[in-house]
Amino acid sequence: MAKRIFITATNTDIGKTYTTLKMLRYYAAQGLRVGVIKPVETGVVDGVYPDGEQLLATLKELNAACSDMRVEDVVPISYELPAAPYIASGGAMLDFDLLTSAIEKMEERCDVLLIEGAGGLMVPVDYSFMMIDLISFLNASALLVTHCALGCINDTLLSLQALEQKNINSVLAFNCRDNDAEFAKISEPYFIKKRQDVLKVADDIDTICDVLYNL
Repeated sequence: MAKRIFITATNTDIGKTYTTLKMLRYYAAQGLRVGVIKPVETGVVDGVYPDGEQLLATLKELNAACSDMRVEDVVPISYELPAAPYIASGGAMLDFDLLTSAIEKMEERCDVLLIEGAGGLMVPVDYSFMMIDLISFLNASALLVTHCALGCINDTLLSLQALEQKNINSVLAFNCRDNDAEFAKISEPYFIKKRQDVLKVADDIDTICDVLYNL
């Protein structure tokens, strides 16, 4: 089994795909065969996978063993409605056999497998299964990507608490954007005071990846 790392976030549109792509490039540069799976993607209209196609293109670029893979190999389950999987599927149960089969196929060709979630930790995958449950089911460690805007303290602490309650080993990374110049003043001091490493996706991807790989 490859080293499994699940990329999750405090909410949607936080930067999971951006972070996953950077991680793929870093691990490949270290000589590791990389693989990537996004178990469920919603908002797939007319065969266009907004996240899956980016992930597939980068995977093919970095791992020659995956040159014949299709987007369905990276995103085994997809829905048209841009909503939580439980809603987008019309209440269907998650097809665990299909997901497990896709992961096994990918792991035959990689040393480290990045698994990108959808939305945040408490997004319902089906009636009884949340995204955070998928991390435990897949026996993966987690990268929690959080934002740097006002409110990130609350959002980050709630997500970290949820991961701790599930006994999931995790690393925290801040995805600061150009309009987050106030982060150093309004939020970062709290995390520093709490002796929390303030690792940033744009600047510290090497440290983030190394720590995750060794969890």
